[in-house]
Amino acid sequence: MEYASLYIDRIRSLCKKRGISINKLATMSGLKQSTLDNIVRGQTKNPRVKTLHKLAIGLNMTLAELLDFPALNDYSFEDDTDE
Repeated sequence: MEYASLYIDRIRSLCKKRGISINKLATMSGLKQSTLDNIVRGQTKNPRVKTLHKLAIGLNMTLAELLDFPALNDYSFEDDTDE
């Protein structure tokens, strides 16, 4: 699985768990709808930490909580060729 797919799945899963749409999350996070759409569609492959922090706040989480999930923790960056 690609790195971008990991956090896309995480965002969608958290929205589903909380019963909110991606649209609603953008509003709650103070992000432009287009910014969040680009992330969840995979057009933005590596969102900025500031953007992820806003998402976390919108989800009532810390950035560490947002990024602490098994699939990301198990991801190997050694095989990543996007450097």
